[in-house]
Amino acid sequence: MTADPQSRIPSRASGTLDDASPFTLGLLLRRAHWRANAALAEALRPLGIELRHYAVLMEIADRGPTAQRDLAGATGSDKAGIMRVVDDLERRGLAVRKCVPGDRRVRAVEMTPEGVRVFDAAHAVALPAAERLAAGLEPGELGQLTELLTRLSRPAAREA
Repeated sequence: MTADPQSRIPSRASGTLDDASPFTLGLLLRRAHWRANAALAEALRPLGIELRHYAVLMEIADRGPTAQRDLAGATGSDKAGIMRVVDDLERRGLAVRKCVPGDRRVRAVEMTPEGVRVFDAAHAVALPAAERLAAGLEPGELGQLTELLTRLSRPAAREA
C-alpha cells in the first residue's frame, strides 16, 4: 500500500526515494557529491592534483585565459578560495597569472605547457572514473541527470 505523498508529514530526511521531506534532495545531492568527489580524488591523486585544481584547469581549458573572479564564479569558489587554488597551480608550474590589457587590477589565469600536459592526463583518468560513477544508470539517464542538475544549479530568474 502506497501512501498519498500529499498526506504524509515527514518527520525526518531519510534519503530514501519515498521520503517527501524537503531536505531529502539536499541529502541525496550531498551523498552523490561525496561519492563523485572520492572517486575523482582517487583518480587524480597520482598526478599530484586535487579536484579543485582540476576544476580550475577545466575552466581554463574551456575558456582560455580567464580572470580569477570568473574562475571563482564558474567553480563555486570564493575570492580567497580561488586565490589559493591559483597559487597552488602557479607553484606547481601549471598556470600563470597575466595582466589583462586595459585593466591593471584584473589578472587572467592561463595554463602553462606543463598545465596542459597535466590537464590532459587528468582528463584521461577522470573520464573512466566518471563513467564508473554513472555505470548504474540506464541508457539516457545520464543525459537526463546532467540536464536536471544543470537546471538546478542555475539561479532562478527571481534570484538573479
